[in-house]
Order: sequence, then C-alpha cells, then structure tokens
Amino acid sequence: MRLFAIDTDNNITAFPAAEQIPEGQEHFASEKELAKLATTWPGDRLIQVWNGFAGVTPFDELKPVKKFTDRKSAVARIWKAIQRLDAAPAPQAANVATKTKKSRKATKVADGAPTAREGSKKATVLELVRRPGGATLKEIMAATSWQAHSVRGFISGSLTKKMGLKIESIKREDGERAYVAH
Repeated sequence: MRLFAIDTDNNITAFPAAEQIPEGQEHFASEKELAKLATTWPGDRLIQVWNGFAGVTPFDELKPVKKFTDRKSAVARIWKAIQRLDAAPAPQAANVATKTKKSRKATKVADGAPTAREGSKKATVLELVRRPGGATLKEIMAATSWQAHSVRGFISGSLTKKMGLKIESIKREDGERAYVAH
C-alpha cells in the first residue's frame, strides 16, 4: 500500500515509503486517515483538492464542484480519485490548485519593437495606434468589435503594461481624442 502526502498547495503525491515524504507535508495511507486529517481543514480546502483533480489527466471525467453535501462524502470522493495515483509508478503528483503565471515580458522582434501575431486584434490595434495621428476610440472599436471599456483596458493592460509601449492620448485638431504609440 502506498502512502499519500498533501502539501500546502493541495498537491497530492503518492509515495512507496514513508521516508520519501518531504518534511512538513501531511500524509495518509487510508480513507480513514484522510478523513482524520480533513477534520482540521476548512471546507474550501476539500473543494480545492477535488477541483484540482477535475479535468486533469488521468482524471478527465471528473467535474469541478462548488460544494459538497458533507465532509464525509467529500473525503470519500477524493479518496476514490487518488486511488489512481496508487496504480501509477512512484512518485507521481497530482497538481492540485496550482496556477502558472504567464510571462509579462513583451514579445519583440530583432529591432526591439513589440509585435503581435499577424491578423490578430492586437496587431490591428497596434497598426492603428502607430499610424500618423493615431486612432480614435471609435476607430479601434469599429476595427475590433470591442466596447469602449474593453478598448481602454486593452490599451492600458496589454499595450502599456505587458508590451511596454508608450501610448499617449492626444486631442487632434478636429477635436477628437486619439491614442498614439511612441
């Protein structure tokens, strides 16, 4: 029988021997031991553990939940799911509730100018704001089918923060406000 360990990020790992379990991780070998550990956990942790399994290989058919009817049924369902780890070669971790952060580095070509995938809405907006005189909010909205708040958020988040572009809002001679990339 394998031992299972759960870390603070709710990753459950199967181990063939107790001495292989890293320090500081709670461990259990049966549904009863898991239930005993779970008595001290907040209900949210059981939901996070389950939802970490849901949809992940080899747990593809499991569906995420918002709540369990009770702690006993939550423990039983989680125990049944982790039995698949017992059949796998050791040690194998089920990544539960972990999120990977996307890189915030701007995509650049050799000359150092930020770029976007050809034909994408980002590329369309970049083309518009880089032209002489820039582009008005209405022009960008028409080109992308976005609402005004989406355009403003995209300019603020994707173009200035993520890509590092300097976007200036200027008032044209015709009285219209336009966004211009520098």
